[in-house]
Amino acid sequence: MDFDTLLATRRSVRKYKSEVPPRELVDKVVMAGLLAPTGRKMQSSVIVRVDDPAMKAAITAENARIMGKPPSPDRGPDPFYAAPVMLLVIADASKSTAVYDGSLALGNMMLKAHELGLASCWIHRAKEEMEGPLGKEIIKRLGLEGEWIGVGHLALGYADGPLPPPYPLREGRYLSL
Repeated sequence: MDFDTLLATRRSVRKYKSEVPPRELVDKVVMAGLLAPTGRKMQSSVIVRVDDPAMKAAITAENARIMGKPPSPDRGPDPFYAAPVMLLVIADASKSTAVYDGSLALGNMMLKAHELGLASCWIHRAKEEMEGPLGKEIIKRLGLEGEWIGVGHLALGYADGPLPPPYPLREGRYLSL
């Protein structure tokens, strides 16, 4: 698929099949995140694949708590939409470009996932998650030192149904001086 088509057709997906994508595809998605541009070449972001079922359940429960919303028909009780793969992007808080670096990593991963026929959705509660006790436990279990910022999660898997249709672009977002 050419790059313009890739950009125009990528969508966030909120319903996943239970089938787990092959590790080689997930690794390609992660590599796209690791190759994302970073401020001053600091490479401040870290990508964590959450494989441990207990940790995945704890992260899911914490995200549901942070949301403070009841389950919805499209999500059910799972704020990760039952995606079989959960990736967490965190960044070294001592780096001035930490959030930007992690955001670019997430963007690259979403595009790579789409190119590979996988579906994804950026889940945006990692900041609050990493500020609490669960975040401290994650940092400890990873053996990391210092302060870390949660940038986002990536729900990843195969779409259960067609991709959402494109939406019209809002006018007035390309200006000149």
